[in-house]
This record gives sequence, C-alpha cells and structure tokens, in this order.
Amino acid sequence: MRNHALIVVDMINTYDHPDADLLVPSVRSALPHVARLISRARSKNVPVIYANDNFGEWRSHHGEIIEKTLAGKNAELVEPILPDDESLFVVKARHSIFYETPLSYLLSQLDADHLVLCGQVTEQCILYSALDAHIRHLNVTVPRDAVAHIHQDLADAALHMMERNMGAKITSADDVTF
Repeated sequence: MRNHALIVVDMINTYDHPDADLLVPSVRSALPHVARLISRARSKNVPVIYANDNFGEWRSHHGEIIEKTLAGKNAELVEPILPDDESLFVVKARHSIFYETPLSYLLSQLDADHLVLCGQVTEQCILYSALDAHIRHLNVTVPRDAVAHIHQDLADAALHMMERNMGAKITSADDVTF
C-alpha cells in the first residue's frame, strides 16, 4: 500500500501567542508552498487532513476555530489554505497530531500509510508528529519549504533528526509525489 494523506498541521492559527512574532515570518515563507501542496493533493484526490490545536477552547469545533482565525490580525495567513468541503479536520490538544485524537483510526479508514506533513512548528508539532507516525510504522515526508519554524537552528536539527532517526524523507514541496 502507498496511499498518501496530506496533513496540514496548526496552520489555522490566530498567531496570538508569545512566539508569534518569531513564527510569522517563517509562516509567510512557507505559506505558498503549503497552498500548492494542498492544491496538488486535492487535484489527485489525496485526503487533506487539517490537524489543528484548539487553543484551549474546549467547546469549540473546527468551524469556530476557523472563524476566530479569520477575525484575527493575521487572517491573510489562513485564507489561502482554508479547508474545503472535502477536507477532514482533527482537533488536537497537544503537540502531536496523534496524541488523544482519532487520527490513527481515520488514517486506517483511508488506508493511508504515507503522511506528508506540512505546517508548523517544525521543531515542535511537526517533529513530534513525525516521531509518532514513525512508531506507528507510517512513512513520512516533510517538505522543508512547507514547514514553518520559530528557531531556525532547532528546525534544522529537527529535520535532520526526522530524516536520520525516523526515516522521514525530507524534500522540497515541489518534489513531493502523491
């Protein structure tokens, strides 16, 4: 089996948190690559799954999370990559896309065994999600230009760890094959 799923991590974001000023420039750089990946995945009928923090809003659902981000000061970072009617959405509470979420079950229902991770933050949620995918025997690709970081040096180290220790394929967004 080599069925792909594109996972868009934490890109539906208000950027109203302490690290936002460090993160936003990297998000601006990654955003066009993320948008192209989403478009390519959709054109090939590859499932696009948004795995997103709920920012402590335990009564919210994905529609409310999207509304809140679009009302925020950085809506232009969200608008180009909004979920469409075919997109799937998993609300997460911690760093990993798998921790206490139904994602493993969803991937099994989709027969997906190869994840393409894009989004943020490279040295946090992307790294931990890649590790959790690895221990679930899932293949992982991380396009380095479609992930955003807070600290460049930690992001570089995280990408190296994912490649070396988890067998992740680190490539460019344009070189991702679905």
